[in-house]
Amino acid sequence: MNIQEILPENFHPQSKVWVYQSSRLFGMSEVFEIETMFENFVSNWKSHGAPVKGYANLFYGQFVILMADETATTVGGCSTDSSVRLIKEIEQQFKVDMFNRQNLAFFIKEKVQLLPLAHLNHALENGFIDGDTLYFNNLVATKEALQNEWLVPAKQTWLNRKLEAFALKTEKVG
Repeated sequence: MNIQEILPENFHPQSKVWVYQSSRLFGMSEVFEIETMFENFVSNWKSHGAPVKGYANLFYGQFVILMADETATTVGGCSTDSSVRLIKEIEQQFKVDMFNRQNLAFFIKEKVQLLPLAHLNHALENGFIDGDTLYFNNLVATKEALQNEWLVPAKQTWLNRKLEAFALKTEKVG
C-alpha cells in the first residue's frame, strides 16, 4: 500500500495527524460502517464553531488515521476531544481496543502482526523481528511524518535503543 497515493494532496505537510491502532483487523462489514462514521465525523468536525479541514481513513484494515489541516482552522481542545469520542465510539461498537500503546505493530509477510511490548525481547531472541523489520511508528504527528516515518525499519524508530541493548547483551553472552 502506497500511503502517499491515498492521503489527500491538498493538505499541508504539517497537518496534524493522530494514529489509532486497533487490537484486531476489522471485518469488511465493519469497515463500511466505520467509513460512514468517518464521513459523518469529518463533515461535522468543528473547532470553535469553524469547520475543520479534516480527513479520516482506515489503513491496513487496522489503523485509524485522522488528519486536520490547520492552515485555515486550528484544532483546539474541544475539537480534539470530539475526535477521541469518535475513537471511543469505534471501540465500543466493534469491541476493540484503540488506545493500547503496549501493542507494537510490525509488517511481516505482507500483513500486520501485533506484538505485546512485554514479548519484544523474546521476539528478538528468536529472530522473529530485527532492525530491518518494518514497524508502524504510530508516534508520527504530521502528514509529512506519516508519509515518511510511519512504516519504517524498526532501527529507524525509538525501538533502535531496544535493538542496540539487545545486541550488546547478545555480544556479552556470545
